[in-house]
Amino acid sequence: MKGALSWPFIRLYMLTLLYFSANSILNVIIPLQGEALGATNTTIGIIMGAYLLTTMVFRPWAGQVIQRYGPIRVLRIILIVNGLALLVYSFTGLGGYLFARVLQGVCTAFFSMALQLGIIDAMPDEDRSQGISIYSLCSYMPGIFGPLLAIGMWRTGEMHAFTLSMVAIAILTGVVGFTASIHRVPDEKGEGEAAPAGNPAILMRQAMGQLVRNPHLRRCGTLMLTASLVFGAVTAFVPLYAPQINGGSAAVYLGIQAAVVVAARFLLRSRIPSDGKWSSRFVGGTMLMLVAASVAVGLAAAGGPALFYAGAVLMGTAQALLYPTLTTYLSFVLPKTERNVLIGLFIATADLGISLGGIVMGPVADLASYSSMYLICAVIALLAASLALRGRMGGGNVSGAKRSI
Repeated sequence: MKGALSWPFIRLYMLTLLYFSANSILNVIIPLQGEALGATNTTIGIIMGAYLLTTMVFRPWAGQVIQRYGPIRVLRIILIVNGLALLVYSFTGLGGYLFARVLQGVCTAFFSMALQLGIIDAMPDEDRSQGISIYSLCSYMPGIFGPLLAIGMWRTGEMHAFTLSMVAIAILTGVVGFTASIHRVPDEKGEGEAAPAGNPAILMRQAMGQLVRNPHLRRCGTLMLTASLVFGAVTAFVPLYAPQINGGSAAVYLGIQAAVVVAARFLLRSRIPSDGKWSSRFVGGTMLMLVAASVAVGLAAAGGPALFYAGAVLMGTAQALLYPTLTTYLSFVLPKTERNVLIGLFIATADLGISLGGIVMGPVADLASYSSMYLICAVIALLAASLALRGRMGGGNVSGAKRSI
């Protein structure tokens, strides 16, 4: 096998699957444990949102560090810290959960950037979209079995199984991660991409200005922020919303959604645009699918489980397509000298959106209801869909590197 399915990349995909297995369990356990301890939706949302809010803050800096020191060196340090964070979950309460979520958020910022930038730097252009899609696929695969395992652990009431699962995941992730390798593809001059010179803090402030000035980054960031807000609201509150639906199950919903993400990212990976051109129909259609998913989930309390699980299928398909499409597009149109940092800023918008899905939508659920909260998400996604459906952006190619492959 060559390209995206060669052995070095398969090992990276395996590492991704193991790393995100812990989070697929924690996404169910934390809301259930919070509710059992009497926490409000606002408190649960803050704890859930702290994870990716921290990731958002550290991810752009992670891009700078990785570009300077290389992904493998950074990856091995992060895996050790992540293992310690997973152990914290096994012997603390909600206060400890908040600390562990913050610590794990720092780790995820560096882990995901190291893997994704490593794939972008090491993979041939014609395989880049497939590599990003498979990476994203493996990050969602744990969502198929993780919720089922979490519900099983919760129903037995024996949390030692949860402790053992966290320890096992920490060890396996470390073993696979310390044997992984990433080799960059040389550029036309026979050299890898060099880190930009200068003060990292100054370079970061300059790069953040691109969120406003760069039309490509601005549009993609806005779409990713909005979509991720909906994804975050689902992750944080479906475990608490599902019991209100006659015949609804959070484990089944999350399992269906994750299975659809995995299947769609594998089966449709070659159809994701990889030519550096803006596809308004493809992206706009994906956003409208997200709108339909939010409406279906919001109306499921009255419409029943069929509508609920239809929302899972639509939501999973939208998740499968949107992120790799936007990431691949940006990898072509962003200035090469700033690409790693700017992609880090883009991914940070996804982190912020998921965090807001818990932090902002938690109070909405407290004031209204889960159904109303998901319908509000649908309205927000519809507004963003209109942005996606616009034609080609002005200003031309920012990097001058757009090309057909």
